[in-house]
This record gives sequence, C-alpha cells and structure tokens, in this order.
Amino acid sequence: MRRSAGLLLFRCGDDGLEVLLGHMGGPFFARRDAGAWTVPKGEYEADESAWDAARREFTEELGLAPPDGAAVPLGEVRQSGGKLVTVWAVEGDLDPAAVTPGTFRMEWPPRSGRIEEFPELDRVRWFPLAEARDVIVRAQGAFLDRLAEHSA
Repeated sequence: MRRSAGLLLFRCGDDGLEVLLGHMGGPFFARRDAGAWTVPKGEYEADESAWDAARREFTEELGLAPPDGAAVPLGEVRQSGGKLVTVWAVEGDLDPAAVTPGTFRMEWPPRSGRIEEFPELDRVRWFPLAEARDVIVRAQGAFLDRLAEHSA
C-alpha cells in the first residue's frame, strides 16, 4: 500500500481560518483548479515515520523548513487511487512567493521519448476554509473539517 504524509499549515486571517495549499504541478493538472490543490505531502517507506516524512516532504515540496509549532494530528484518509494519507496541522505563516518547489521528471508528451521536468507544486496559496473545500483533492477535505473542529 502506498502511504503519504504531509503538513497542513494554517493561520488566522482577516476572514477567519486559512490554510496553505499547493496546486499540483505537471501537465495533468495544468488546466484544472477544482480537485487539483493539495496539502504539501509525499510518499514514504516503512522504515521512515509518517511524522518525519511529513516534515521532509514539506521541505522538499516547498523549499522551506517546516514551522516548529505544535502539531495537531488530523488522522488519515484514503484517496480514490488507494493511497493512505496522514496529515498534521501546524500553525504558521509563510509568504507563497518564497516557495521554491521541488521538481519531478516524466516522459512528456506520452510515448515521445522526451523527458521533461515539472514542479511538484506549480503554485502555493492561502485559502479561507470555505474556498479551500472547493479546490482541494476530494478525500483531503476531511482534513479541513477536522481542523475546523479542532479550532472551534
């Protein structure tokens, strides 16, 4: 089973609770908005703890160190492709313009023999919770609900 772990950064903005989401990079998501935003996260192997992987992936995906605030466990969800995702919420603030995303390589266009490099996340943005629910990967919406319950 594929496992992934991540950190959901949150802050209190002018319109209430806001979360930091990243738009998935690469050609498959380039023209999509709804369902194309995600918690910064990534896969890990059995010899690494989910917490360590979440912190490592935050750095790899955003190019910034994760904040040192208290972590709020938001549990797990299973995404439609079967991947099990574990997330913690951490209060913090960062400027999306400071993000330097990691990259991945894939053959593009398909069957062309050309290998292209794409950013893991091509945009990073703060969203009010209600707006985040409209754009986040469907299964990850549960993390927003759990954060809202914790913050109430």
